Amino acid sequence: MLKKERMVYAGLVLALSAQTVHAQDVSQITRDATAPQPDLGKLRQQVAEQAQKLTEQQRQLDESQRHLSALKKQLEVLQKQLGAAPTKPVQPEKVAQSPSSGQAREPTTVRPVGQAPVRPQDTRPPEIAPLLAQQPGVLSPRGGFTLEPSLQYSYYSSDRVSIVGYTIIPALVIGLIDVRTVHRSTAVAGLTARYGLTNRLEVEGRLPYVYRNDETISRPIDLTPSSAATVFSADGSGLGDIELAARYQINTPKPGDPYFIGGLRLKTRTGEDPFEVDYLAAGPSLPTLQTSLPTGSGFYSLQPSLNFIYATDPAVFFGGINYQWNIKRDVDKAVAGTYVGEVDPGDALGIVFGMGLGLNERSSFSIGYEHTWYGESEQNDVVPNGTTSFQTASLLLGYTYRLNRKSALNLSIGAGLTDDTPDTQFTIRMPYTF
Repeated sequence: MLKKERMVYAGLVLALSAQTVHAQDVSQITRDATAPQPDLGKLRQQVAEQAQKLTEQQRQLDESQRHLSALKKQLEVLQKQLGAAPTKPVQPEKVAQSPSSGQAREPTTVRPVGQAPVRPQDTRPPEIAPLLAQQPGVLSPRGGFTLEPSLQYSYYSSDRVSIVGYTIIPALVIGLIDVRTVHRSTAVAGLTARYGLTNRLEVEGRLPYVYRNDETISRPIDLTPSSAATVFSADGSGLGDIELAARYQINTPKPGDPYFIGGLRLKTRTGEDPFEVDYLAAGPSLPTLQTSLPTGSGFYSLQPSLNFIYATDPAVFFGGINYQWNIKRDVDKAVAGTYVGEVDPGDALGIVFGMGLGLNERSSFSIGYEHTWYGESEQNDVVPNGTTSFQTASLLLGYTYRLNRKSALNLSIGAGLTDDTPDTQFTIRMPYTF
């Protein structure tokens, strides 16, 4: 009986469990049926928006590829002009899509890695701070025109003691003693024009205006002693000797080789020469003096030259040699009471060398040395008494500051190293390129 009751109780439990499960299933089905369904219109709109974004990104990718192709063509043209080997074509990175969002990432360009193209070699000499008017530098390019105003000032002083007589003992002199001091100042304002006929040939013309002033202090001690000093002053101004020149770059050097530049300069005698001024005798025992000073040399001269410029980082070395042929002239007139016939001034041989250093992209500094040998002058094929050869030497310093792309300021200073050289010389130039 107890067993039968237990079986009935178990059957009731199972029946209640099945009914509960069925009720839960019915409730779930009812909730699923009453839940809101997704909006198909919104889904279609989202799909359309994604498609539009993909279309826009594809258009941007196509535009980037066209721009890349144009850059590749420009690069190939530049490489052909520079003589460089063509670079392998640049392949853009493929566009990757995210599987979750379906959006494309921005395209990235693969940049080539390799040797940069070599710059074309400049076939013109490098620029250096000029020290002399005839010093070569950067030649004017073809069709290039340069106008250069300049101002040069030089000062010369000399002390001389002349003795006419004989010496009994070193401390006792019988005769005339002439103690003379000369102060000479010269200022030259010039205008130089340069024009490039080709990239290697340049012509030049120079028009100078000269002002000179001499002061001579004499203290003659004749047989009758005198301590009085005589001061004689003279000056002169006017057009100087016009100069014409041409320079030609002889070679087109390879890297590491020097530049060679040949030049030819013609100096006229447009200025007033020494045979055209008046003279005044300072005394019976003193030589004659000029009442006005000449502004020219009085002779034509032709000066060929050969110069070199060697660039080695960071300095530029330069140098050259020149020969000045002073052409003889038949004066055929009386000067200071003395007849002067054919005069052949001595020729001159000169050298110059130095070094230029670039301080920065706008300024440079130069230092150099100039030495010139002058031969003896002849009159009627005879060397006059008291005429000798002489030498001049100068230590030169120069500085250049580039004001802009077309103009610069050049300063140079020369210090005389011999008695026949001006004590000091100062030059300022301001070339302007058109």
